Amino acid sequence: MPKLYFILKDDSVRTLDVAPEGSVMTAALLNNVPGVEAECGGCCSCATCHIYVEPEYIEQLPAADEAESELLDFVHAPRQPGSRLACQLDLAAIPDGLRVRVPVTQHEP
Repeated sequence: MPKLYFILKDDSVRTLDVAPEGSVMTAALLNNVPGVEAECGGCCSCATCHIYVEPEYIEQLPAADEAESELLDFVHAPRQPGSRLACQLDLAAIPDGLRVRVPVTQHEP
């Protein structure tokens, strides 16, 4: 099974062995990864599954579509070049060993 790494707020790393079905968001939710809230359940309408893809993996992923890109303009944590919505990253399309960072917050304090 491919590996997926979540770098958490405290810089610890959560390693997941994932089947190539579902999304990065569903993998996070099924494995209780803190900080990936996914309030809309993966409908690409809330941006609370915002993550940062580590730089070496950005070019290996399909580009964000217009809807995802527009939502990323409204995330609470600063938008960065690797900003993506975890609900839009299909596990079948990610490289083995993908590393993503969870933002410090998904909401206003």
